[in-house]
Amino acid sequence: MNDRNKTHFGYHEVAEDEKARHVADVFDSVAQRYDLMNDLMSGGLHRLWKTFAIAKSGVREGGRVLDVAGGTGDLALAFAKKLGDRGEVWLTDINNAMLARGRDRLCDKGFIIPVAQCDAEQLPFADDYFDCVSVAFGLRNMTHKELALAEMRRVLRPGGRLLVLEFSRVWEPLSAAYDFYSFKVIPRLGQLVTHDEASYRYLAESIRVHPDQDALKLLMEQAGLEQVEYFNLALGVVALHLGFKF
Repeated sequence: MNDRNKTHFGYHEVAEDEKARHVADVFDSVAQRYDLMNDLMSGGLHRLWKTFAIAKSGVREGGRVLDVAGGTGDLALAFAKKLGDRGEVWLTDINNAMLARGRDRLCDKGFIIPVAQCDAEQLPFADDYFDCVSVAFGLRNMTHKELALAEMRRVLRPGGRLLVLEFSRVWEPLSAAYDFYSFKVIPRLGQLVTHDEASYRYLAESIRVHPDQDALKLLMEQAGLEQVEYFNLALGVVALHLGFKF
């Protein structure tokens, strides 16, 4: 097998056609306590990051939004509240356990929205349909990021925007402390809360091999997005990338 057939799974290389299964195993394991771990790992900051993304989405009441790799539904819920009864929000994820968790959470809060289990690299939606497409903390798990970005652009209407909220490259003076927290504290926390240290070690590794701010900006431009910009949050721990389809 040559290098072109391989891809990153954290610091390890796996066959491209095996990565989705490895990622599925991670999220099957942590789905039930995924939200609790997000709160613990970020000190609740992930809620502010998502609120910022919603504010930059530009969506209005009655709009159409697709949340890709939406997991347990934080962004989909926020969009549903913003768009009102006339709006249309789709929650999608490749992982059934995460998608079921998200669907149930939204139902519990009184929001019945359409859900679809699908691969971001092959979205089952028409061209030029959505006003906004979002993906939060999911792009780095995709095997062919360039194909996923191109698909997200395809389903956007002209004038629509893509939001990519993802872990990124932290401010250099903080890198040593961030590495300690990522590789020593988070896996231990994962073991205590989910009984799964390995999945949270993968989390830390997957961030390091994910494109940094400028590299992801370039990937989005190569996928056909325009006016791409990014906003560093928490000193670059996370970045929100924003691009338009014209």
